[in-house]
Amino acid sequence: MNDSALISIGLPIALAIIMFGLGLSLTIDDFRRVARTPRAMIAALGLQVVVLPVIAFGLVELFDLDPLLAVGVMLLAASPGGTTANLFSHLFGGDVALNVSLTAINSVIAAFTIPLITNLAIDRFDVDGELGLQFGKVAQVIAIVLVPVAIGMVVRRRAADFAARADKPVRIFSIVVLAAVSLGALLGERENLADYAEQVGLVTGIFCILSLSLGYLAARLLRLDERQAIACSMEVGIHNTTIALTIALSVLDSTEVAIPAAVYSVLMYLLATAFGYAITSGRRKQRAAATV
Repeated sequence: MNDSALISIGLPIALAIIMFGLGLSLTIDDFRRVARTPRAMIAALGLQVVVLPVIAFGLVELFDLDPLLAVGVMLLAASPGGTTANLFSHLFGGDVALNVSLTAINSVIAAFTIPLITNLAIDRFDVDGELGLQFGKVAQVIAIVLVPVAIGMVVRRRAADFAARADKPVRIFSIVVLAAVSLGALLGERENLADYAEQVGLVTGIFCILSLSLGYLAARLLRLDERQAIACSMEVGIHNTTIALTIALSVLDSTEVAIPAAVYSVLMYLLATAFGYAITSGRRKQRAAATV
């Protein structure tokens, strides 16, 4: 199988498996739980759907990015929180159940907002018209994001034991796919990599720090507790870059559009770890003092 077929067929299948794994971890109660915590939903989803694309637009205008890279940053901003946010939330004492619920809701919304925001960006930055997400491509995005989640939820409902056993393998598979696709996208543009890193490294780094910080601060301003604030921070800051990479490479057929998501997929782990340690340092000091 050549690289083109691997990207156009294999990558959407891999993403579908990842989204199926997300569905295996969800129940209808997860969606109901979000309704019972409206402030958390407002904080995380409001930032994700409205504020982050605005910030991303401001950054690409400020740094005057190449049009295709600018579209890539906007696609990244539109992508939902990733399942890895659950892991980081767990590591730093966040409300993981809230993460799971928000990821589910966000993934549903993103299936519709990604095409909208991406098409607006393509029009604004005046890139090749063929790059647009026409109706067929929009349907493809919805299919590879929503359908596998729904199937996973049905399987979870009918075979809970299988869902529990499949959870860890699918998580490992998700990380491997993300690493492989990010590396492939970066290597595919290796001749321009230094230039791209210079252009989008700072933009994506600032975007990640702002995302993590706003997620935490917005939750605290809405008087959510510390665990919920950590969950919101990780949900907003850790994106499902596999979705962004899949759309860039297999739907839009552009390696350059994929570069911001590939760079972000590396930076977000480093920055989220540093941010998590920073916001929980006070709690660790209190525990240390209590044991003295």
